[in-house]
Amino acid sequence: MKRHLIGIGGVGMSALATALVRLGDEVTGADRTLGTPNIRHLESLGVRCFPDDGTGVDGTTDEVIVSTAIEDGNPGLEKARELGIPVTPRAAALARTLSPYKLVAVVGTCGKSTVTAMLGHILAECGFDPMCVNGANVPGWEGAVRFGRGEYAVAEVDESDKSLVAFKPYAAVVTNASADHYSKEEMDEVFDAFVEGMPGPLVEGRKVYGEADVSVPGRHNRNNAFLALEMAKALGCGEAEAKAALLKFGGVERRLQKIGEGVYDDYAHHPTEIVATLTAAKALPYKRVWAIFQPFTYSRTARHLEEFATSLSLADQVIVSDIMGSREKNEWGVSSVQITERIPHGHYLATFDEISEFVAKNVKDGDLVLTMGGGDVYKCARQIK
Repeated sequence: MKRHLIGIGGVGMSALATALVRLGDEVTGADRTLGTPNIRHLESLGVRCFPDDGTGVDGTTDEVIVSTAIEDGNPGLEKARELGIPVTPRAAALARTLSPYKLVAVVGTCGKSTVTAMLGHILAECGFDPMCVNGANVPGWEGAVRFGRGEYAVAEVDESDKSLVAFKPYAAVVTNASADHYSKEEMDEVFDAFVEGMPGPLVEGRKVYGEADVSVPGRHNRNNAFLALEMAKALGCGEAEAKAALLKFGGVERRLQKIGEGVYDDYAHHPTEIVATLTAAKALPYKRVWAIFQPFTYSRTARHLEEFATSLSLADQVIVSDIMGSREKNEWGVSSVQITERIPHGHYLATFDEISEFVAKNVKDGDLVLTMGGGDVYKCARQIK
């Protein structure tokens, strides 16, 4: 089958593309931004990547796969419809791709990518040879994918648009639930429905808390390790072997990732994640912690304005850039200034260039600079280092 993925450069779509290639499909794709690390990785696998102008879709294409970020007027999507080519959402395509395996799904508001990577690592170390598809790139994997031929697949399953209903898991880890895309009550309902009637084990992070020793810093990661450990044991891993594997875990990209001396980057884009990441950062051997935050989406910023200010206040100095709206329009009239004006040591600086210049003038030896956000703030970390 020849499958064309629109928005192929995103981590979720590039992971699906990698899995499809490894399972024998011919894959092409399109993206607004070419030449990124994810695109270069796919091209090294033989995936031809096109500009997002519809040129990659033709009569030889059997299926077009789209992420939730793709809007109705997308040229490739329009062309697929003109040619009568079936169009499939990413979640449904991933669920179909992993259907030959016993799927161990990792869901929850926070910690999904880390738990997925930890569980995949443990199972691999214990000889299970799992197939893994994550929502973040993992050192030592093919981007966000570990190709395996064992009976289990471990996958991060996203709840943001409730597309998790496409999956029929054998087992699941629910990391936690808090208000994000929906209210806390609605998130709980979504996760409850997802795991209902599941034949395999359930590790329920909403009801059970524990910690396990792991190679990466932070109490939140010790909790993530506990959840991964509990599932690994439920699937048949020996406890001693699983615990030893966690001490060799290599981490996840953009999860308190060291970019340079005193410069770290993290994907934290929800107040709960910010608290966990800043708490871990403040435990590292540095004098002051500078938090550089890029809010991701207007809706989330408006929903959590007060919580963002409170959580960011844990840092010694706070810089907030302009909001990255993604596919949203600013219907809420929200701005980053509304965050920084609530923080006594907060600074609003619109661009990464302004931030880099300010940091260069004001950061002292022994300080830690931490960029955080779900957008492209990692670019700022690389400017600073």
